[in-house]
Amino acid sequence: MGRAAALQNYNLELVHRIEELREKRDEIKRIMQLEEEEKAVIQKDLAALSKRLAELEDSLSRKYAYSSEYDKTIREVESAYAKILESSKALLHVLKTEPMNPSMDLLKKP
Repeated sequence: MGRAAALQNYNLELVHRIEELREKRDEIKRIMQLEEEEKAVIQKDLAALSKRLAELEDSLSRKYAYSSEYDKTIREVESAYAKILESSKALLHVLKTEPMNPSMDLLKKP
């Protein structure tokens, strides 16, 4: 094989290898584009999820505060109710120990 033929073969081989590299580059670019699109979708979803998370945290915070207020009110009402029951019990005890008929002296005519 002559020099010219060898150079021609080398030239064809180089062109072929360069074309293979371009194809690989184009494939990488295609994959990169798909990943960029997926990334954009995920970022959009992440923004929406982050917003929803903040809303839920705010809502839960308010609800925990309301729940604590209800707990406090329930404790206060139960305490007051227990005092009323004790007072009623004491009053009933007094009524049971006192004579059922008031003093007859009050009913007598002067």
